Amino acid sequence: MTGSRKKKYNVGLVLSGGGARGFAHVGVLKALNEAGIFPDIISGVSAGAMAGALYADGNTPDEIMKMFSDTKFFKYLEFTIPRQNLLKMTKLTRVIAENLKAKKIEELKIPLYITATNLNTGKSEYFSSGDLLKTVIASGTVPVLFPPIVINGKTYVDGGVLNNFPVEPLIKKCELIIGVNVNPVGYQAEFKTLMSIAERSFQLCFAATLPRKIKNVTYLLSPKDY
Repeated sequence: MTGSRKKKYNVGLVLSGGGARGFAHVGVLKALNEAGIFPDIISGVSAGAMAGALYADGNTPDEIMKMFSDTKFFKYLEFTIPRQNLLKMTKLTRVIAENLKAKKIEELKIPLYITATNLNTGKSEYFSSGDLLKTVIASGTVPVLFPPIVINGKTYVDGGVLNNFPVEPLIKKCELIIGVNVNPVGYQAEFKTLMSIAERSFQLCFAATLPRKIKNVTYLLSPKDY
């Protein structure tokens, strides 16, 4: 009998980073669920890892939306310059901790890969087990703005530094892959502050590898200009 071997998962979902724009991931999850589409496995980075973790933990999109609205969750991910020293992730960590039931990544109801950047090796790492809260926070720890996170003696920062669209863990594992990119890089006319320049530079870096990555997804949901 010939034919391709059935893959382990039916629907895989990739959730990009994007700071406060990560709020859009919740809307996408809601739309997919309403269409009868439920991911069997998720790969997320930064804001995408946070939204993915909450969903994989058994929360509905409406419940996650309420969490974000009530706590101004993604406000803590806005790109702002610290006035003194490094900012702390205390508020964001507390909000996530209060809304996660699982303690380990492998305890989640839906398998999840969380991407973080290993500063020691200079490579991306994809976590599918281990401390859920610490790994989610590491995935969204923007360099310079926040202090890095140490996991098992290694130092980690935002996964988007090297990979803001972590499709790699899902390749060859899923019948179809849906990718969600919330990082627009359309034309921008003015740069009035140093932070606007910095944010734009990060967005361009994030988008640089996207064209080759989206070749691995079946469907891409993204702003018009990416």
